Amino acid sequence: MEKNYNPEQQSMKTMQKQQTAAVQKVEAAPMSKEDKKEETKVEEKNKQEDKKEKKAGKIVIKKDEAIVNGVSLPISTKISVAICNFIKGKTIEKAIADLEEVLKFKKVIPMTGEIPHKKGKGIMSGRYPQKATKYFIIMLKNLNANAIVNGIEEGIIVEAIPNRASQPYGRSGAIRRKRTHVKIKVAEKNKPKEKKI
Repeated sequence: MEKNYNPEQQSMKTMQKQQTAAVQKVEAAPMSKEDKKEETKVEEKNKQEDKKEKKAGKIVIKKDEAIVNGVSLPISTKISVAICNFIKGKTIEKAIADLEEVLKFKKVIPMTGEIPHKKGKGIMSGRYPQKATKYFIIMLKNLNANAIVNGIEEGIIVEAIPNRASQPYGRSGAIRRKRTHVKIKVAEKNKPKEKKI
């Protein structure tokens, strides 16, 4: 161990030790009740100021759209396309109400192709897809919750996009199962449209 032969450094070290000892004595001295009360008041004021600063620092960003994604749903992509076209442009509540009527066989989802005709205004052919409709109702309820969290009051379904997912083989290997990805987006009704230049 090396010894320090510089006398100035030794005197500085001893002064620092004495100062720390004096501070420790002052801290260890018993405080009066009035001093404690004042200290607690100061601490409470500091805490309140910190809370105010945190509140002021928080910037609430209101989102103007909400999205829900259905991944690998076991429903037909063709039926999903028809349901997406059926709900597009409606409010979430109206879309859920219409799909519940489809479950009761009171409203038809219009479809194209070799499908039999159904009674209804402006409808030629259509069906009542039960399984797919149930999945869409669940997704729309989730979308409604997302819209509430994002602060969307009057939301309209802007996008409803179905895509084919990877189709797994069935148990025997001869059957390919139906799988579909669905993305539904809702936006504020009175949102000003941006002009492209």
